[in-house]
Amino acid sequence: MPLSSSKTPIITVTMNPTVDTAAQAQSVQPTHKLRTFGEREDPGGGGVNVASVVNALGGNALALLLCGGPTGRLFEALLQGRRIEHRSVPIAGRTRTSHTVTDASNGNEYRFIAQGPTVSRAEWTAMLDTVATLDAAWLVASGSLPPGVPEDFYARLTSVARGRGMRVALDSSGSALRGGLGGGGIELLKSSLSELETVIGRRLPDPKDQEHAAASIISAGKARLVAVTFGENGALLVSERGAVRLSALDVVVNGTVGAGDSFLAGMVMALADGRSPEDAFAWGVATGAAAVTMPGTASPERSTVERLRGLMLAAPAPAPVVQSP
Repeated sequence: MPLSSSKTPIITVTMNPTVDTAAQAQSVQPTHKLRTFGEREDPGGGGVNVASVVNALGGNALALLLCGGPTGRLFEALLQGRRIEHRSVPIAGRTRTSHTVTDASNGNEYRFIAQGPTVSRAEWTAMLDTVATLDAAWLVASGSLPPGVPEDFYARLTSVARGRGMRVALDSSGSALRGGLGGGGIELLKSSLSELETVIGRRLPDPKDQEHAAASIISAGKARLVAVTFGENGALLVSERGAVRLSALDVVVNGTVGAGDSFLAGMVMALADGRSPEDAFAWGVATGAAAVTMPGTASPERSTVERLRGLMLAAPAPAPVVQSP
């Protein structure tokens, strides 16, 4: 069944957006002046990427973000060029810029990520106040927190969103992730393996350890669903029903920036459509795979997502494996 053009409202929150610049060089060598080609600028940041993909797939997303300075004005112009509906909370600092350079000789990517501006209490509380005035089915909190924003910001945001009847998806890292889970009540936690290890506090090299770790987050009441992405090694979904793993799809990779955000967008959109967690998980995998076929942070095409999901349907769907004690 094709992914429907859901008009269920999805709000995304990006506290640390970035102007993503991407280019290629024939080869990357130290101390040399490197000539680049294929330059592009895209509006980036977890929540912005999610909103862009939701809209590209025919959904309805509103991107909320902090924005300031000359780069902030450029950022808003890029959003308008993408026709991404958004609402900016103004800040005194400058929106950050990040850079990705691909070595054309071997395909290696080099990513340079700025820390972001310092945000005042009045500025980050203004974001909470904005969410408190909105209605939506889902809120996606995604990305890092800039300096000045407390580690438990995402927990505070979750409390506000749930008070408005929204289900919350969280995708962050480090102390922002731990702080966000501290308040519990997350509907969907999306993480990488390293992020899951950060939450648990130890390495998780064994697949069973990974599944039990995700299950422990659920049993603690911190999240109802935990989805873990492993790049070329596929993805894992854990719920009260058990664990499901899906292999990565075989596609031509043109860039990996924003693949995790695309996975999250596809899964949340499918959940908003009323699909089962397992079906929504498969849509997430298909959307993430479609994303890596695109340059920069360009959104995947809906036709590609549906084609890849169709290929997955040709194989038997794995049933959840119930966790043993």
